[in-house]
Amino acid sequence: MTTVPEKDSLLAHLSADRRYLAMLGLGFSAGMPYLLVYPTQAAWLSDAQVPIQTIGLMSELTIAYKLKFIWAPFLDKYDAPVFSALLGRRRGWIVLSQIAVMLSLMGVAFGDPAHFLGYTVAFSLALGVAGATQDVTIDGWRITSVPVAKQSVMTAISEMGYRFGNLAAGAGALLLADRYGWPAAYFFMASLMLVGAVSAFIAPEPDSDFTVSHKHPGFVATVIAPIKEMITRLGPLALPIFLMIAGFRLPGYISSAMAMPLFKSLHYSDTEIATVTKLFGFWIALAATFFSAYIIRRIGLMPSLLVGTVAGSAAHLSLAWLATQSGGDFWGFALAVSIEGFAYAFAQVVLINYMSSLTATELAASQFALLTSLCAFPGSLLAGSSGFVIAHTGFTMFFVATSLIGIPVALLCWYVVRLHPVVTPDPERHGSAG
Repeated sequence: MTTVPEKDSLLAHLSADRRYLAMLGLGFSAGMPYLLVYPTQAAWLSDAQVPIQTIGLMSELTIAYKLKFIWAPFLDKYDAPVFSALLGRRRGWIVLSQIAVMLSLMGVAFGDPAHFLGYTVAFSLALGVAGATQDVTIDGWRITSVPVAKQSVMTAISEMGYRFGNLAAGAGALLLADRYGWPAAYFFMASLMLVGAVSAFIAPEPDSDFTVSHKHPGFVATVIAPIKEMITRLGPLALPIFLMIAGFRLPGYISSAMAMPLFKSLHYSDTEIATVTKLFGFWIALAATFFSAYIIRRIGLMPSLLVGTVAGSAAHLSLAWLATQSGGDFWGFALAVSIEGFAYAFAQVVLINYMSSLTATELAASQFALLTSLCAFPGSLLAGSSGFVIAHTGFTMFFVATSLIGIPVALLCWYVVRLHPVVTPDPERHGSAG
């Protein structure tokens, strides 16, 4: 395996080390299920004349992504049937979860939501659980397969693959459905999961899988152990770190819930919205992913975290500015959305790197799942009230307020950066093969 200097380009890493190439394919498969559980499927439900109230309730089928921390510890402690014996614990769970995703997608494809919605709900729920499980297992492999010093590159490549997976499950599925129908689109999405399965087979087994413990503690001990270990290791900084993670994406979750209503209120057409948010948005997010990897390697993780906190919140002011316009200015619309999208993607990659650095090798999957759930819950809960807030304040003040929420989070981040300038929770991962 060729060693590539950390400051070389992402493309150099991809060509020199199969771990990064495998991560690109695994990121692609991770980027598909979530959109196919709800956002993309909502278009199918609309075509099937499912009532709008029911379509809204169907969004709750993504709940598995917020509750994955409950079963994630068992993926760290138990082997996957058959596959772990062949591939190791982490890759075994990856392949098994991908098979479950493919079967669930085919199950949805056979459905007819216009006449038998219960069937679609059941397989969509299964798809959510399988997709969330795949996320947990891929994150566990990503974190343990390279030392902490290489996580910025690995995360950027993972996000690159994830964006392509989003594009396939979003715009790709919509185009296929328009031409061949929804069942064919979902069958094709199931076949694309083979990209991730092949990547799992070519991915090298992490060193930690060779020394993995086969002790099986009880249910309570399995769930509590990852939380207890992290709190003990972080000590007095545990509370401020957890609060910072919980608040880091809080402005973004609240803001994103009302972005589409803002665009529609300004009378932008569906074509204009799709062009800016999907086409432009894809390349903007991809550019932010490359930029974040560059910045982390140049100034370090903790300063980048502080920059991401400030930029991610301040960028909502671009939407506040857009809300003051009368609409019709396409390039002003594109500029505002691009600024917010770039900052959001940058902050997300930096946060993933930071949360990855906080995990211990043996508990990587469960602890990362716990941190991502902690990040998602507060914003998801508060986003539901965003429409009531706008009814009283209007769009402009709403987006200004979401930016201001970032001030206490930034101060908390500054406090953590001062007292926790170097993240070295697991010396074993710093010394692993690179």
